[in-house]
Amino acid sequence: MSRLAWASLVVVLVAVGIGVYWNYDGYDPETIRGATVVITGCSTGIGEEMAYQYARLGAKILITARRENRLKEVVAKAKSLGAQEAHYVAGDMGKAEDCERTIQVAKEKFGRLDYLVLNHEGSSVKNIHEYFGTKSWLEDPDMDFFVDYMKINVVAYVRLASLALPLLKESKGHIIVMSAFIGKVPFPNITWGVTVKFALDGFFSSLRVELMKAGQDVSVTLPILGMIRTPAAQEMMQKTEKGRELLKMAENVNDTALAIIRGGATRAREVYYPAYMCWTLTKLRAIAPALVDYIVMNMGDF
Repeated sequence: MSRLAWASLVVVLVAVGIGVYWNYDGYDPETIRGATVVITGCSTGIGEEMAYQYARLGAKILITARRENRLKEVVAKAKSLGAQEAHYVAGDMGKAEDCERTIQVAKEKFGRLDYLVLNHEGSSVKNIHEYFGTKSWLEDPDMDFFVDYMKINVVAYVRLASLALPLLKESKGHIIVMSAFIGKVPFPNITWGVTVKFALDGFFSSLRVELMKAGQDVSVTLPILGMIRTPAAQEMMQKTEKGRELLKMAENVNDTALAIIRGGATRAREVYYPAYMCWTLTKLRAIAPALVDYIVMNMGDF
């Protein structure tokens, strides 16, 4: 065999070895059996599917949302799928007392907490799914909506994590904070949503460093999500031809939920899903921000 052939073989083997190393995360589904999990925003979409996936893995779950009837249905299905325990707290995470009640119920029901999954999203002022991508901030600088949205989707996340930290420190637990590629890449017509995701990245990435500095073994995982085929996304994107085209590239909710659970269990810093879109745009922005601005300007109207 020629030297060139040997060199090529070595390069291929090294590349394969690096790929295997990067993709092996040591995930063991059995580590989730019996684990205690709090998930917010579980009436539909990714939160609902995560409740079912944790249930199939034999976890003990406590879920939250505002619609009590819907929570009862999710709890019943989670029990049928194998959850060791399943409970709910009906409440508005924009209210401090409901955040406090959620963590208190977890403490009372489980006596410990292994996973805190912060997933809820919403507004008391507007239906965000109808508002999404329809007007720029220049056209509609709605401060009442902006303040309300920040309160529910940033302040409540921080409050819940702060309330849960004593329990998570005891269990060497995990915090999973739902984010998106708009938390890494600025996007037009959803300035309010981009602001929230950037804020969550900033706070929880800093919290991760604080925990490390203090010697506390509590992991913080940020799923950086792209287009996911949730019921809300399907309803919203079906309204326009461009939206329907984008929807064809969306990932399904089941695989998304499993990727997030895996990332949390293996204490990953970030989970890019789908990677081909989210990871690429995020890394490209670091080296060519003007190019990414141009790309998203032409993607922004759904």
